[in-house]
Amino acid sequence: MPEKPMNTASPTRKPSRIQKRNRKLILDAALEVFSTHGYRGATLDQIATCAGLSKPNILYYFTGKEEIHITLLNGLMDTWLAPMREIDPEGDPLEEILRYVHRKLEMSREFPRESRLFANEIIQGAPRIGPHLEAGLKPLVDETSTLFEGWMAAGKLAQMDARHLIFSIWATTQHYADFAAQVRVLMGEADVEGGARAHLDMMFRRLLRP
Repeated sequence: MPEKPMNTASPTRKPSRIQKRNRKLILDAALEVFSTHGYRGATLDQIATCAGLSKPNILYYFTGKEEIHITLLNGLMDTWLAPMREIDPEGDPLEEILRYVHRKLEMSREFPRESRLFANEIIQGAPRIGPHLEAGLKPLVDETSTLFEGWMAAGKLAQMDARHLIFSIWATTQHYADFAAQVRVLMGEADVEGGARAHLDMMFRRLLRP
């Protein structure tokens, strides 16, 4: 049976422990379902089964799968952009970028489902997260590109297109999450993360050194 609706007369009322737990169960289950089946292939029934809740209980907390999907994407954007925000303009340029590369690789290991969720949304044309790309991602990429260009102009990094450098970092790190099944087949029992870290470190050092 679905829970009785909360009293909406008090907008400041805090959700109960059970409500917080159930929302977390729903979002975690939805992350699994969306990252596996994509938005179009996912259903509320699948999310309910994965969460161990009834479909009416899912609809008590969210109006439908689109609201669940948007909630996940909004939270993901904050997590995904954090490492770029942490690049220190006063630090050593090469080491700051390599630290960013390493962190993005670590995130591919720590958050593979989140990476696939984001990739699926972008592949579909970003119908739900498009405004957040304009409002959140683009200004940060513009700011970071300007920082990299300043380092290049000062002779601290090799000359290249700063935005394509950022795209290359994303492509070579998130690949390990988005194509994890393929990587596992091709690499077998090898230390994938250790090998990737060493390879990316060598590649970007050679690319970026002036």
